[in-house]
Amino acid sequence: MKILLINHYAGSPQHGMEFRPYYLAREWRLAGHQVLILAASHSHVRSAQPQAGGQTIDGISYVWYATPAYAGNGLGRLRNIWSFCRQVWQDADALAESFKPDVVIASSTYPMDIWPARRVARLAKAKLVYEVHDLWPLSPIELSGMSPHHPFAMLCQKAENEAYRDADVVVSMLPKVHQHMAAHGLDLRKLSIVPNGTALDEWQGAREALQADIATQLTLLRASGRLVLGYAGSHGLPNALDVLLDAAKLLAASPEGKKIAIVMVGGGHEKLRLAERVKSEGLSNVSLFDPIPKGQIPALLSLFDIAYIGWQRSPIYRFGIAPNKLMDYMMAELPVLHSVEAGNDPVAECWAGLTVAPEDAQAVAQGVLQLAALSAAERAAMGARGRAFVLAHHSYPVLAAQFIQAVGP
Repeated sequence: MKILLINHYAGSPQHGMEFRPYYLAREWRLAGHQVLILAASHSHVRSAQPQAGGQTIDGISYVWYATPAYAGNGLGRLRNIWSFCRQVWQDADALAESFKPDVVIASSTYPMDIWPARRVARLAKAKLVYEVHDLWPLSPIELSGMSPHHPFAMLCQKAENEAYRDADVVVSMLPKVHQHMAAHGLDLRKLSIVPNGTALDEWQGAREALQADIATQLTLLRASGRLVLGYAGSHGLPNALDVLLDAAKLLAASPEGKKIAIVMVGGGHEKLRLAERVKSEGLSNVSLFDPIPKGQIPALLSLFDIAYIGWQRSPIYRFGIAPNKLMDYMMAELPVLHSVEAGNDPVAECWAGLTVAPEDAQAVAQGVLQLAALSAAERAAMGARGRAFVLAHHSYPVLAAQFIQAVGP
């Protein structure tokens, strides 16, 4: 098949997140399909921005549409979204005629890309697929307090409803969305669940070396007999990292807790504020480092003893969660401390660690101590179960095949 994948935020190993479009496209190419990815030239989640125009990466064709730079979630981001969708809409005839897709996938985080995708699909007489990463506008409403009557929320709602109505297939990364989607008009016979995953080749062969400052710090911490509780990922409000810092303060006050070192690696909107908290509150048991290239993640995780991932307490998670970093933690065979209340919990499903209540620093601190009190063999067994779970259910060869099966002939 010829697959046209529209994802505003699509990335690559050269550019950083989002990686899912790249990994799916790579597997589809290996299966004999042809893939063209359309994305914006500027995205807040990428570590490097591409030049506008065409590019081929590992045999995958990209077109980067020139879009204005922005920061934050204000009017600048809205202009960026509008620019991308407008340009793809304008190119619909050319895309339908030159690429002749059999399948058109609308896969940006926001739902408005369904409109240019639908236009291309109708012109090409192609199958239209709507892929759901997060439920918009419900996510900004429930996570950020946006009014349902805000013009942007109303625009998202119109797009979501039309996507459920007009798509031939809906693919969701979130597993518990059936009731919500049905309430907004989806015929559930169209729905398939294809979760997030990991690329197996990144965990095979020689590892890219971890940058020296982090490697040295972690090696010294472990040599001193301290257990490393690590976090690797975005530093944003949804990641609930204030709770981890509150737990660090509690741990520092107890004899057993003093044996725990907390390491946070990554960037994001909250990074500077969190760093200021660490400094002003004298949290000497916390070390912060800037983001590292994705290729160094396996080497980083090999120096953690326990991995941490936390969430806000929010009703939005009743529809399920699909975090990339959790897949990496499990592939690294780390026991996971998971601070969450959600419709699904991969950690609990395969007993790959310990789940505690979200936004509860006392629960996080107690969870750390509980995992630390286990023998190294018991923690290793947790990690092994997590890796086996990912290999069976969350590797990209498996997910890419599931996606094509959902699309059908």
